[in-house]
Amino acid sequence: MSTLKTAVITGGSRGIGKEIALRLAEKGNNIVFSYISNEEAAKKTLEEIESKGVKALAFKADVSSYEECQKLMETTVNQMGSIDILVNNAGIIKDNLIMRMKEEEFDDVIRVNLKGVFNCIKHVSKIMLKQRSGRIINISSIIGLIGNIGQINYAAAKAGLHGMTKSAAKELASRGITVNAIAPGFIESDMTSTLADKYKEAIIKAIPLGRIGKAKEVSELVCFLASEEASYITGQIICVDGGMAMGSI
Repeated sequence: MSTLKTAVITGGSRGIGKEIALRLAEKGNNIVFSYISNEEAAKKTLEEIESKGVKALAFKADVSSYEECQKLMETTVNQMGSIDILVNNAGIIKDNLIMRMKEEEFDDVIRVNLKGVFNCIKHVSKIMLKQRSGRIINISSIIGLIGNIGQINYAAAKAGLHGMTKSAAKELASRGITVNAIAPGFIESDMTSTLADKYKEAIIKAIPLGRIGKAKEVSELVCFLASEEASYITGQIICVDGGMAMGSI
């Protein structure tokens, strides 16, 4: 059995998920991350993680599949010895106004962003309950707190995730397992880099700190919540948004 702790990060081949995986690796954790289709990105991320001197595994899995999530957790335990940290990061967006939103656009986002988290927590909880320890960290969004035009499906999934976080925290606390959620605001990413300057400027005006956030600022909070120093924090939704969720007068 590995003497290092093992972290599972869903959707960890790029973006915020990759930053989280790399930061947890730098902290000395073995890493298993899931990806859905981009083999090239997964291979590159795997090499970067291994360069940190820890064991790593890239696992192709659709988190919306109950069976594939079960296989992800079982494979991790078989190869790494334990699962100490689970970061539910995988997610999709299919934005549209409600009048134009197709049923499948709503269903797909709920299936991945909400049901996918249930699948992972369901399977990892059996492992962590036996260990009597564990950290579960759900990556949410401030959209789950404040809503957004054209994102009814996404907002509903993330709001549901907040309820799931609090409920799981209460169920698992007696075995030393903490469950928290991080709600990022507007974070630098491949997606935000393509937005028009006018749109970016409008968003920045709505952020009290007056700037876009960085993926590292999310990953640092993940590392803290995964640490022993955060052992008395559970059932919390923590915003990393420069104050954006507070709104403005």
